[in-house]
Amino acid sequence: MLAEPSAQLQLLRLADLDSEMARVTHAARSLPQHRTIQELMEQRQQIGDALTAASTNADDLEVAARRAEADLVPVRARLERNQERIDGGTISDQKVLRGLIEETEHLKGRISTLEDAQLDAMGRAEEAVAARDELARRKEQIEQRLREEVAARDEAVARLKEEAQSLTASRQPVAGTIPEPLLKLYEKLRAATGLGAARLVQGRCGGCQLTLTVADLDKFRKAPADEVLRCVECDRILVRTDQSGL
Repeated sequence: MLAEPSAQLQLLRLADLDSEMARVTHAARSLPQHRTIQELMEQRQQIGDALTAASTNADDLEVAARRAEADLVPVRARLERNQERIDGGTISDQKVLRGLIEETEHLKGRISTLEDAQLDAMGRAEEAVAARDELARRKEQIEQRLREEVAARDEAVARLKEEAQSLTASRQPVAGTIPEPLLKLYEKLRAATGLGAARLVQGRCGGCQLTLTVADLDKFRKAPADEVLRCVECDRILVRTDQSGL
């Protein structure tokens, strides 16, 4: 293929722009925030599941604590009534009085047992509520970090997108100066290798970094200026400059 040296030099400008575009694209995909956000989302899911379970447990234990407290109400009321009857001295039947006193003692024991159960239920409920609140606090911390990381990612992506748009705008006029056959070849090679053209620098391919043989260099040296050279190793277009060493 033949192409004016000026058109071949334009390939280098195009390749530089495409390399910058590849760098920007890679940078956008490789932002550290992507991984951090993924990790935080997983943590949020895990702690969210734990919080749901902890909330259910806390609710159940609070219900149990209220039930234990409610169980005491009728027993205390009965004890109070019995004690009032005993203290009132209105019971003349000793058998009835003894029965009432025995029941009162039984009620006192029952109350003691119920109070122990109530204290235990309240303690477990308080622990469960504290555990739930701690998980809620940690979840909020994770969500706050997630919001910050998403904002940082969006800012970085917007900056890189702006840079990519600038590169695209710069690329169009450069590509427009290159003959269509040469541009098609460049695009084909770029699609296959990631870099369609490279400089020939001091006898070395700027793409694959292969140092050309003396025979290849001699062949390139004798080639007409408008002949499009190709690397014998990576097949990329090699563009001659005053730094080529020919």
